[in-house]
Amino acid sequence: MAQQLTVSIGQASSPGRKPVNQDFYGALIPAEPLLITKGIALALADGISSSDISQVASESAVKSFLTDYYCTSEAWSVKSSAQRVIAATNSWLHAETRRSDYRYDRDKGYVCTLSALVIKGAAAHLFHIGDSRIYRLAGASLEQLTEDHRVRLSAEQSYLGRALGVNPQVEIDYLSVPIGSGDLFVLATDGVYEHVAHRFVVQTLRDHGDDLDAAARAIVGEAFNNGSDDNLTVQVVRIESVPGADSIDLFERVAELPLPPLLEPRAEFDGYRIIRELHGSSRSHIYLASDLATGELVVLKIPSADLRDDPEYRKRFMLEEWAARRIDSPHVLKPCVVQRPRSYLYVTFEYIEGQTLAQWMIDHPRAELETVRGLIEQIAKGLYAFHRKEMVHQDLRPANVLIDRSGTVKIIDFGSVRVAGVAELGPAGGDELLGTVQYMAPEYFAGQGGSALSDQFSLGVIAYQMLTGRLPYGAELARANQALKSRKLRYSAAADHNAKVPVWVDRALQRAVSLDPAKRYPALSEFVHDLRHPRADYLDARPQPLAARNPLLFLQLLSALLALIVVGLLARLHGSI
Repeated sequence: MAQQLTVSIGQASSPGRKPVNQDFYGALIPAEPLLITKGIALALADGISSSDISQVASESAVKSFLTDYYCTSEAWSVKSSAQRVIAATNSWLHAETRRSDYRYDRDKGYVCTLSALVIKGAAAHLFHIGDSRIYRLAGASLEQLTEDHRVRLSAEQSYLGRALGVNPQVEIDYLSVPIGSGDLFVLATDGVYEHVAHRFVVQTLRDHGDDLDAAARAIVGEAFNNGSDDNLTVQVVRIESVPGADSIDLFERVAELPLPPLLEPRAEFDGYRIIRELHGSSRSHIYLASDLATGELVVLKIPSADLRDDPEYRKRFMLEEWAARRIDSPHVLKPCVVQRPRSYLYVTFEYIEGQTLAQWMIDHPRAELETVRGLIEQIAKGLYAFHRKEMVHQDLRPANVLIDRSGTVKIIDFGSVRVAGVAELGPAGGDELLGTVQYMAPEYFAGQGGSALSDQFSLGVIAYQMLTGRLPYGAELARANQALKSRKLRYSAAADHNAKVPVWVDRALQRAVSLDPAKRYPALSEFVHDLRHPRADYLDARPQPLAARNPLLFLQLLSALLALIVVGLLARLHGSI
């Protein structure tokens, strides 16, 4: 059994000398699989003393964070999940203040600070608004990891420069730090840390190492004894064990299933009857099969016989179905719901009767612009579904796009997908390029990670190829394994290969396949829009001279012209002799 993430938590809170405790705190350790995909969460909120209802805000902020965070997609990163939840809570608190009697005096409304800690994999993720604090025990001292958002006007006067619920939007501080066994974090409100020396906290944590609740109570008591007149709250969390990158396995139970044999037509396999093999490669074997219980046609995919002993390959094989189950789009292939237990390691998907875009392009060389627009728009909608879940397909190519009989496009094959929430758990393993070189963005060759901009590059290459029958950088891009080398490549204008491509469409394609990700469209929707609606700067732009668009062709033509001139001069010279 792989080593799990385990922690010990201690907590204590007191109203102190105040009649009402406006602090609120909480922690949640979920069961698997959420323990792996979402981690362990702690949160602490401190209401502001100028408000008589800020304890409601504190309680709402903590409860919302601890419940809503675990309702976000498992595919999302911790940062995206937590920030979206906190932003939603901030909007709700602000709206409640606007509906209350304190809409014109926000300092008396639903306002609080918030500090949250999410421990996932081998990292701790910190989120912070206000002046509560998060510390880490570093040797014999406490290291403050958060910054106080308190503006001090004088020794006696200060105010919160940032708090939850004050404005419609909120700026959230974020920090990610690596963790190891024995690491210890402390969350505390200002009523505590302003009246307790660091050395007391460190000594108390050492003296009560086997009872962190007692340590938290002792720290709260020390703050009270030292004259604190505020609410007092402390949370302490110690990392007991951290799973290594090689031991984190979302699919541990499934991956233990035996590997299936190569299948033959008419064979019965785990409740299916094999009809025929659809595709076989060094990475997988794909069959058309019929479900014996329902008669439904399905696509059944089994691991490659050559790679089945590779544990990283097996994890990625199961990730394909895991990712597909979290996407809901008519333009993305859907996995089949298997009601019965599996006896072998395999995945099943819906069967789509149609043809791949690769075959369609063979049948329709240099397709009409309007047809290309329609297909690209559908592929883009499928990519939107990936990107909304913080997934990058990483292998978008004509062979991985299906067109059914009704003309609906579906993206298939998620074997190379990158999932932000899974990537946080540790390295995917190796430096292997998972995509297809002709359609891969150059940042992959430079050893950089992929992003939604990388999928945009692949989509731009497909659009270019559909219109011209060529690749925008020829075959050179596949050999550009260094960033500096790839920067020397030149875009070949689509209009040079298909006169029906308008200049403004060509400019849109050129931007989408820019070698520099920063120069591509910031959003895929902008690229799709510009394929159909001419931008003013693209529409008015004059075509670039041949020397800029295709330097090699320009030099070849210039050399040929010079050669003709030399031949002509030699002929004249010979005739005059």
